[in-house]
Amino acid sequence: MGDVQIRLQQMNNGSKDSSNDESNNGSFEENSFVVPELSVELPEDSSEAVTADSTEALAEGAAETPPAAEETVSSVSDDTLIAAMESILFAMGEAVPIESIAQALCVPKSKALEMADVLADRYRSESSGVSLNWYEESVQLSTKPELYEYLIRIAAEPKKPKLTPTLLETLSIIAFRQPVTRMEVENIRGVNSDFAINRLISFDLVEEVGRKEVPGRPLLFGTTQQFLRSFGIRSVEELPEPDTSHMEAFREEAEEEVSSKLDI
Repeated sequence: MGDVQIRLQQMNNGSKDSSNDESNNGSFEENSFVVPELSVELPEDSSEAVTADSTEALAEGAAETPPAAEETVSSVSDDTLIAAMESILFAMGEAVPIESIAQALCVPKSKALEMADVLADRYRSESSGVSLNWYEESVQLSTKPELYEYLIRIAAEPKKPKLTPTLLETLSIIAFRQPVTRMEVENIRGVNSDFAINRLISFDLVEEVGRKEVPGRPLLFGTTQQFLRSFGIRSVEELPEPDTSHMEAFREEAEEEVSSKLDI
């Protein structure tokens, strides 16, 4: 770790309130209902009966995407699509799954990946102040680190979370053993880790990722995209291989922590 650097159409069914003219003059008689007449008008020159099969076929046809829409999408130039991708990333601010971008642009995922590469090459120029960063299967626009000193002259310097040795130790265990339960972390450290885990969650470095399918179904914890950003890596696969010899050191540090709290 020492070599790694610290960073759903809801269908809007407008339900129409039907007002009954007689409801204001009195109550309904028991079991008395007025059923409106329903009629289906067919074209005069139509001699075909409306069957269940034909209505079903009409429903299926209505669900299909009109060919005109597909032609419109295919007629968009690559430059326009790349510009649209750039706009999405700029407006969202956060990392956006490449799959979501592909759906928004109506292109295959492979095409979206190619466009992302074009943007990345464009931003590598010294005349560009932003870069395209990958976090697992998501991409994000961010400013270049070397321009940080200029940014803090106009923007407030962000508060960096202070990671104590205890927090770093707990974060290291979660990063290398994820998904991991609270109990598993405590078994490695040898002490209660509630405070450390909750603190890491508040720093958005750790999050709940599910539950373990064992009796009691304890929560599982893993690292976040913010963890990847903070340490300047694209995926947890880029983490260095853990040195198992450090586990004993972790235990010793945990014991010292307990001793200092108890004044032993």
